Amino acid sequence: MSNETGDGAAWAQRYARQLALPEIGLAGQQRLGRARVLIVGAGGLGSPAAYYLAAAGVGTLRIADDDVVDLSNLQRQILHATADVGRPKAASAADSLLRLNPELRVEARRCRFDRHTAGDLAADADFVIDAADNFEAKFLIADVCHELGKPYSHAGIDGFAGQTMTVLPGRTACYRCVFQAPPGGGEARAVRGPLGAVPGVVGAVQATEAVKCLLGIGTLLTDRLLVYDALSLTFRSVALRRNEECPLCGTSPGAPGGTDREGAHAG
Repeated sequence: MSNETGDGAAWAQRYARQLALPEIGLAGQQRLGRARVLIVGAGGLGSPAAYYLAAAGVGTLRIADDDVVDLSNLQRQILHATADVGRPKAASAADSLLRLNPELRVEARRCRFDRHTAGDLAADADFVIDAADNFEAKFLIADVCHELGKPYSHAGIDGFAGQTMTVLPGRTACYRCVFQAPPGGGEARAVRGPLGAVPGVVGAVQATEAVKCLLGIGTLLTDRLLVYDALSLTFRSVALRRNEECPLCGTSPGAPGGTDREGAHAG
């Protein structure tokens, strides 16, 4: 949404604090209004990321999630409320975001991010937020974003800890450079939290990275993994290097330079 539509005075008031930032200003705010962000997952990470992007005025948010709201989600998934229990998360998220900012376009997709839906969901996105809660989807996000040349923010949480990194496909270290392949075995993993505020911190970083990338400002969290430990209240930046042998973006003669989506899909 730009100030050329709707109530211009209300628009200027809503975004006054961002318009006052020289790095954003009028042109930057209008650019955000034309942007489209795909958020894969409307849970612990997707909730704060989507909420801050909606507040910032990103014009179109596409929310992809096939789950429904459970009572146990409410401790951390701030887009949903008690009355939403049993509702599709994508629809609940859309309602919350539109209550915050009715000028947005929110596309609620109740679907799994898998090899059948991934290309369509990401095709016209300007940025992708990896807020998925399973390894298969995370690797598929990396694969599809590399194929389509879409910048993305990866994040993961566990207990009192979280991590995040930003990837510019073909230019910086990618998710597979760091993690190679999904863990095998398929065993169920014991639930380990998280503390509700942990995905809030990490998801907010993801939203910040999306805004910076969309506007071309600041220094992105590329070639670095930011690790957050809530118990010690520390942030640690781990330097990363693009892996020449990476099966996705490797540049060595032996690197395949791609991966089969059939082997890396959610579900």
